[in-house]
Amino acid sequence: MKQTYMLDTNMCVLILNQRPPQLLAVLQGYVEKRHRIVISSITYAELLFGDTGFNDSAIKAFMARIDSVLPWDLEAVQATAKIKQQLGEDASLIGRNDTMIAGHAIATGSVLITNLSEVFQPVPDLVYNDWVE
Repeated sequence: MKQTYMLDTNMCVLILNQRPPQLLAVLQGYVEKRHRIVISSITYAELLFGDTGFNDSAIKAFMARIDSVLPWDLEAVQATAKIKQQLGEDASLIGRNDTMIAGHAIATGSVLITNLSEVFQPVPDLVYNDWVE
């Protein structure tokens, strides 16, 4: 069965840096199996804001290899609000953008790909995987 995998911002940075080398092989394996590789519009915004240190041409080349940038929509907003409610006081343990990306993954039925499992572990209903481990 084909699955949708949503790369978080940190995973995109690792891929752009081509480190660790085995990550690119893992990604290629999923591409060859024709799984859908996407990013959230939140991640795309983070890449464009320049905080990641990549120039426009590097980001453009990376984006050409992604199947889609998923738009932030009402379902993503609702899933994010639900995460905040479920975590209660623990909501401060995960950053705002990471919460939004997690909500977006849940809303779209995507598996979130991250190397920050400890950040996303408390999020109920989130399916995530670390391709670096």
